[in-house]
Amino acid sequence: MPKPGYVAPWEEMPAWEQESAIAVYEQVRHFVLLSGGACTKLTRSQKGRFVCLCWIGQMFKHFPEPKASYVADWEQLPDWQKETDADIFTAIETALLQDDAHR
Repeated sequence: MPKPGYVAPWEEMPAWEQESAIAVYEQVRHFVLLSGGACTKLTRSQKGRFVCLCWIGQMFKHFPEPKASYVADWEQLPDWQKETDADIFTAIETALLQDDAHR
């Protein structure tokens, strides 16, 4: 379970965190679109790892020396965070592929 400080409404998130979330969304979106939907063949773990790496990139962008927990590699993440990262990828992927199917 995430710490209470890790969960906040969008409006209450700091600007750097909103910018990071938008950047990760865009990276996943581009990956899904450029794969032509073939990313559906990735495992749940692979999808989560992708989100994790995108987030780590944002942490290095916004913090010269981020806390170790901000840039922890996939294997070091708690299970709730791994599941959340995989859910993020899947939610973006599903929305894009459904939108594409309706065109």
